[in-house]
Amino acid sequence: MPIYAYKCESCGYAKDVLQKMSDAPLDVCPACSQPAFKKQLTAAGFQLKGSGWYATDFKGGSSTSPAAVATTDTGAAAAAPVAEAPKADATPKVSAPKADSGG
Repeated sequence: MPIYAYKCESCGYAKDVLQKMSDAPLDVCPACSQPAFKKQLTAAGFQLKGSGWYATDFKGGSSTSPAAVATTDTGAAAAAPVAEAPKADATPKVSAPKADSGG
């Protein structure tokens, strides 16, 4: 349900009200009982929740992935070990079958 901002044009009383979109707008001020309570135009606010891209990629600014950071016994963070990549010039050696000299 959205929150609407109201302000009385008579006495200046302001209040935020949680209402359904289908509810009729309020028109009587709860402070002075005058029919001058008007809905204000405000910027829409929203909050991202759940495990979407914002929560996983940008929230907090540092990676907390177990693969990225390992903790030692003293509690200090150390880089996780990285598996050594194969060398570019190391190609598998395949021996060709030798031809029989026809004996």
